[in-house]
Amino acid sequence: PDTEMFYDTGRDCSKGEACEGPSCGCGKWLEIWNDVFMQYNKTSEGKYELLPRPNVDTGMGVERTSTILQGKKSVYETELFLPVIQAVESASGLSYGRDAAHDTNIRIICDHVKTACFILGDDLGITPSNVGQGYVLRRLIRRAVRCGRKLGVMRPFLAVPAAAVLDIYQGVYDEVAGRREFIFEELAREEEKFLKTLEHGEHEFEKMLPNLLKNPKKEIPGRLAFKLYDTYGFPIEITEELAAENGLSVDRAGFDEAFLKHQELSKAGSDKTFKGGLADHSEMTTRLHTATHLMHKALQMVLGDHARQKGSNITPERLRFDFSHGEKMTDEQLRSVEQIVNEQIQRALPVTMTTMPITEAKGLGAMALFGEKYEDVVKVYRIGDFSLEVCGGPHVQNTSELGRFKILKEEASSAGVRRIRAVLEN
Repeated sequence: PDTEMFYDTGRDCSKGEACEGPSCGCGKWLEIWNDVFMQYNKTSEGKYELLPRPNVDTGMGVERTSTILQGKKSVYETELFLPVIQAVESASGLSYGRDAAHDTNIRIICDHVKTACFILGDDLGITPSNVGQGYVLRRLIRRAVRCGRKLGVMRPFLAVPAAAVLDIYQGVYDEVAGRREFIFEELAREEEKFLKTLEHGEHEFEKMLPNLLKNPKKEIPGRLAFKLYDTYGFPIEITEELAAENGLSVDRAGFDEAFLKHQELSKAGSDKTFKGGLADHSEMTTRLHTATHLMHKALQMVLGDHARQKGSNITPERLRFDFSHGEKMTDEQLRSVEQIVNEQIQRALPVTMTTMPITEAKGLGAMALFGEKYEDVVKVYRIGDFSLEVCGGPHVQNTSELGRFKILKEEASSAGVRRIRAVLEN
């Protein structure tokens, strides 16, 4: 069961005394608080069991409450958004409140940039990509860029409102503010990529448009929408937006069908899939596994906390490690990673394993794979005072057993993900 708290804004309802209260949808009532009374656990069989410790999950809408306390009509008029709006005004040369269409685009930019800042500022290491949480981030940034273009901003500009966001939350979310430069770099990198994509994709769309408008169905065929996506990297969401602006729809079912066929062909043409994990538990594979932990930590020291594991495959011959990072590593950075790893090997650090609740492990700062489902109790491997990771093992007992660590190659794996191949030399 749950309950909500609503605030009467004092606005008039078009239904007058027939107003239906909080469920009316007239804008008079603003939900500011929600309580969920947690008392049941739903089993895999669909049965409900009473929890041994019932609790209340409660959440307050901070921005909405601020709107009420400050006597404003909208969250965008509060101190939590107004500086960001002013930053967009500065970047675009337009004033908020003078044009409804411009106002909508400005609000979208402010909202999406704020969200992007907090995703990039999190210690989970999420960066723009084409999969999972990275794709959500990419869509947020790219929609903000397109809204900027509608305001006449044809250059990278999101760092301007992003700076305003970080200034607002300085002292409240210091961990986000501490990644200021990284956030700016990732925003600019993604903007530049997308501006090039938009330029090519919109040009192709404009070439298609005259014939599309002649189509009695006023619909963009799925194959054409997929061509924009496959050939020019043009997101289907942007194609749908452009279509709607021109009174057209998109055959989404046809697009999905073409997309699935493309996936099947790609899968059939692939010799090997990168499944990750250990090929076996041989002595050499075990040594490379421990070296991977050292390298993971070294990458974060050299590149930043965003450098998180995205995939790992270890055989007796080599290790292959995918991690989140938006650009090619420099020779100096690669040498630094090698040096750090070899220093830990020379220190002869003990490798120990402890079992503990996953919550305790995360509380200690142990690295874990984002999105991975863990048991309530996990193994945590500690390498001296250098590395702490949730891992199933196996590992060597001391880093002195590893030999000399050498990086063979660093390359792109996918958008926003890099790949390193490395070996251990005796």
